[in-house]
Amino acid sequence: MKNNTFYTKQTLKHFRHPHNYGMIKNPDGIGEAGNLICGDLMSLYIKVKKIPLKKGLVKEIIDDIKFKTYGCAAAIATSSVITDLVKGKTIEEALKISKNDIINILKGLPPIKVHCSVLAIDALNEAIYQYLIRNKKPIPEELQKTHKRIELGKKTIKKRYQDYLQSQRRAI
Repeated sequence: MKNNTFYTKQTLKHFRHPHNYGMIKNPDGIGEAGNLICGDLMSLYIKVKKIPLKKGLVKEIIDDIKFKTYGCAAAIATSSVITDLVKGKTIEEALKISKNDIINILKGLPPIKVHCSVLAIDALNEAIYQYLIRNKKPIPEELQKTHKRIELGKKTIKKRYQDYLQSQRRAI
């Protein structure tokens, strides 16, 4: 692609026919992420399956993953791609997936849309964080930092929304 201001064929394919769209009943983790500037909102749902190994050990894999996204073509496409990348992976493997992995599968994103791949990663990290919290499992330090950053962003979005609503009430 010579000019990276348009969506690639792969991005449009995932946008028009997203994989794993929907919700999971009784998910093991739900991750929500949003962007104040563009207004995109993502919710990612995971179901974790425990596979018995030798000597009483258990391997946990993300057996099912679905998403609901309110946003542009890039937001929907990156949500679709992350579900493909994560399904069947262990928690540890899923945490290693990066925005570049998503962008590479889509064969690029316009620079102004790269933040959508970050939202997809954030939603995944939040779903995993929620799963680990619910199951009283140790949370990697990097995931704790990511969670704090995402929570701060959510508080900022909520505050700005509340401020906006108050200004609209005063204007009436």
